[in-house]
Amino acid sequence: MFTLALLPLLFAGGVLFTSCDDDDNDGWMIYSPCITFKNVSEVEPFIQSGIFGSVAPGASTSFTFHAAKGQRLMLAAMYSYSNDLFFAPENPGIELFDNAGVPRTGVVADAVALWDNGTRQNEAPGAEILHPGAAQSGTVSRIEGIDEQGNSYVKASELMEVSLSFAPEQSLFTCTIRNLSAGTANETPFSSGVYAISNVLQDKLVEETPLFTRGEASSAPLTALAESGNVLPLAEWLEEQTGIFTTLNGALVVIYDGDQNPIYTLGSIDEGRGLASLAQKGDPKALADALRRLSSVRNVYYTSDVVLPGKSVECYYSAAPGDRITYALMFGYSNDWFFTSGPKLWALEGGDLTDQTLLLDAGVAVSQYPGAGNAQWLFDGTPIPEKQPIMQVGSTYPLPDLDELIEVIIR
Repeated sequence: MFTLALLPLLFAGGVLFTSCDDDDNDGWMIYSPCITFKNVSEVEPFIQSGIFGSVAPGASTSFTFHAAKGQRLMLAAMYSYSNDLFFAPENPGIELFDNAGVPRTGVVADAVALWDNGTRQNEAPGAEILHPGAAQSGTVSRIEGIDEQGNSYVKASELMEVSLSFAPEQSLFTCTIRNLSAGTANETPFSSGVYAISNVLQDKLVEETPLFTRGEASSAPLTALAESGNVLPLAEWLEEQTGIFTTLNGALVVIYDGDQNPIYTLGSIDEGRGLASLAQKGDPKALADALRRLSSVRNVYYTSDVVLPGKSVECYYSAAPGDRITYALMFGYSNDWFFTSGPKLWALEGGDLTDQTLLLDAGVAVSQYPGAGNAQWLFDGTPIPEKQPIMQVGSTYPLPDLDELIEVIIR
């Protein structure tokens, strides 16, 4: 009989898991390999971005996006009857939820301001303005009624109206931009524009100044929009910095005997042993407690740590010849997704297991856009229950390849 002894060590890039069971292998030689889970996802400033259409005086345009508590909406469009003026919110963008997680809907008061890109001298705004105009080496500044050349403007909110509606189950906003400038002293079309939704990591925006910084020189992509209404350079720049990433929340390692994976059965309804708690909240304790009562399970190890992008967590475990290994970690930016082993894995076979890892939907909560769901635990949300079979996560959302999210290695 062999008793498992935990090593009181702290490893760089991770911590030793806690053992929840004793080891009894009836005389077999015991080995202590190490399994490492590394979060290889790349942090991007934006979770979604895109283009909306031009808007003539008296007309409107709309676009949709997913978002959750803490995220912001940034947008920009050219004041077309100008040399280099554009509409945009103050940094870091329009707040979409209040502190209680209630979505902002209806007309957003003072949603945008009027900005001078600082790259062209301003002529009197109007349909006869000459483009591109005289160059200058200025910085981005907010126009408060009168520009540096003495030209007058009504408030931006009297020219552009931004309103929001919200569909809770999908965590989907519809943003409508209306051109109110008809009949004002500053009648103007709006060019096609861009929008971007900021990503959040550890309750903080990844990017606080998405498109520009007041008092600093403008970028080439924003200048193309502000001077000529050319939206493509800025849209392409945003697209390069838009994507889904995740944390890994709560890791569980199980050493077991036999052919049946004790954590899940693909295509079956969750058995209620605690997988939901791990997949929804990153809490593996209930599942660990349930699994160690199974006769086929030899050892269970777990941690509730959060593994950030670029970081890893390690677990030394005890196993004997013939033992199998499986694992589960929450896809943190989801409603109920988890990483786990696919094929039957021998506990004492080392190597890279990433290509044998699956991303599964536990089927206990309605899925939303990863990292942009108001019902996701990461955003203090309340899951919307469902009862569906455990299945592999499909292609509904633009996820990176699995090996761009997690790396699993036994050595």
